[in-house]
Amino acid sequence: MPEVSKDRQGLPWSGASTLLRLRILATTDLHAQVLAWDYATDRPAPGTGILALSDVIRDARAELPNSLLFDNGDFLQGTALGDLAAQEGGTEERLVNPMILTMNALGYDAGTLGNHDFSHGLPHLIRAMDDAAFPVISANTIATPPAPLSDQPRERLSPKTLGLVAPWAILDRMMTDETGEQHRLSIGVTGFLPPQTAQWERGHLEGRVRIEDILTAARRTLPRLRAEGVDLVVVLAHSGIGPSVAEPGLENAALALAALPGADVVVMGHTHQIFPAIHLEAQEGVDAHRGTLAGKPAVMAGAYGAQLGVIDLLLERGDTASWRLLSHKVETRPAAKTTAGDALAASEVRFAHLRTLDWVRQRVGRVDQPITTHFALIAPSAAMRLLALAQSSHVAAALRDGPLGHLPVLSAASPFKAGGRGGPEFYVDIPPGDLMVRHVLDLYPHPNTLTALRLTGAEITQWLERTAGLYQHITPGVPDQPLIRPDFPAFNLEMIHGLDFQIDLSQPARFDTRGRLVAPHAQRIINLTWRGVPLDPAQSFVVATNCYRSNGGAGFAGTERSNLVMDDGLLVRDVVIRHLRERGTRLPPLASGWSFAPMPGTSVTFVSAPAARDAAARLDPAPEPLDQTPEGFLRFRLRL
Repeated sequence: MPEVSKDRQGLPWSGASTLLRLRILATTDLHAQVLAWDYATDRPAPGTGILALSDVIRDARAELPNSLLFDNGDFLQGTALGDLAAQEGGTEERLVNPMILTMNALGYDAGTLGNHDFSHGLPHLIRAMDDAAFPVISANTIATPPAPLSDQPRERLSPKTLGLVAPWAILDRMMTDETGEQHRLSIGVTGFLPPQTAQWERGHLEGRVRIEDILTAARRTLPRLRAEGVDLVVVLAHSGIGPSVAEPGLENAALALAALPGADVVVMGHTHQIFPAIHLEAQEGVDAHRGTLAGKPAVMAGAYGAQLGVIDLLLERGDTASWRLLSHKVETRPAAKTTAGDALAASEVRFAHLRTLDWVRQRVGRVDQPITTHFALIAPSAAMRLLALAQSSHVAAALRDGPLGHLPVLSAASPFKAGGRGGPEFYVDIPPGDLMVRHVLDLYPHPNTLTALRLTGAEITQWLERTAGLYQHITPGVPDQPLIRPDFPAFNLEMIHGLDFQIDLSQPARFDTRGRLVAPHAQRIINLTWRGVPLDPAQSFVVATNCYRSNGGAGFAGTERSNLVMDDGLLVRDVVIRHLRERGTRLPPLASGWSFAPMPGTSVTFVSAPAARDAAARLDPAPEPLDQTPEGFLRFRLRL
């Protein structure tokens, strides 16, 4: 009987077997954050950006040379640097995307696609993938009609040859075992992104690309990848943890993916969370301490390059040629606050950075009042009114001489930066004075186009019921109840400006956070009027909105394709900039708004930025500052 000894982690193994350590390094949701710079505020952003991770990556590789580096999607869009690269990418003498330049310099082994990688259109995405020195894969992103796989080397399949993207890549690497012997290890890598991407990016994808259900694609892909004889399968899932029970069309399907046979390691993303994380609620199949989903190692490294995911695997091979996973360790490592990684930034990256600064510092006008989103979740705000006014003015002018010119124009707008997972500084806070392009990008960071829908009063009412799902069900007469649902994204608080109404918090939410009807008899929206008259359910309106919403994003009423009456391809933020330059920046008095229905003896609590303390007194009713949370937010009380 062979002598039994222990490896460095104290696990038993037979001396006759071979041990090999492999380290998986992973980034996710980089969102074009190359440098540690916030272009919206025009100041450094220490501890963010892929270059801030470069030293962390270097050190992790030095600790264990058997390392692979993967990206989990949403790498092309999210900062002004990425936006400008997309705008200038179609020129004849175009530069390589600065994000791709940096990822190439860092030596990524493979990556997958996220939903926002389509936000600047397919030509921009294909150019980026062609310039990448690593394979970009996605098993549920399928060109229409599909193109046959080529016989090119399997690590380097061209998007042009495939029609778009390969379903997987197989990486053959020489790895060194614990005794110094080398072995060829074959690692299969596949990727998935939310099927809702086809809806969110319909303008770019319709008729060109379809996004298949994640689990349907995985059940087809994983056995085929295993049949290629790989030793290990790494799943790059641009998807959050999701429910324990699998269901069709999951946006967040990482837990269900991990439970499938054939997947060994799961890299997550999309929800900008960190995993492992001890603060996560207990859930069947999820070990947030050890970093496992369905018993398999899994990691999620936040967003914007603030964290690096690290999964250490101990593989064992006995008398057979196959390797088995013996143990694992999962962690995330924060980016460096200061870094020497800027040496990696080629001259093209520095040039792109300076070009971006020139762009975002362009003046578009002046504002005579603060423009903030500090209280945009609890009261009408100047920030949302500015967006709504620019949108409705453009749509009204565009439709004035057409068959819909007689219809009243309303405008829907939501806050993109309102705290939440972004932290206590994740708010728009524009002081009175000169207004720059960067301020508009801060107010509207996404490259959505302006669209318009023809909606009835009944559809508008259901729209507002959907958006009122942000708020908790409040019990009358009880003090200091939490107001905001933490699982409801602030950008789905899509208020329609041009109407007056109240929200009755004593009623349950009619729709859940995913837009599903859960309380059909609930009615939170009350006293809904237009120009002082109760809203007629049959009356028609034109509602200015954006392509994400009109494509059905988050399941709002009236977003059927037949209701779309305008989509001229202009970016919302460009419409806002044009409006400010042509019409000035002085906002008209508040002509309409919304409020919470009175509930005597009742109060609620919510959080905002510490900088919001002084501005609270200008609201009616005025929120009362309470205390600071461990995360750095200032907690307020609002008496209803």
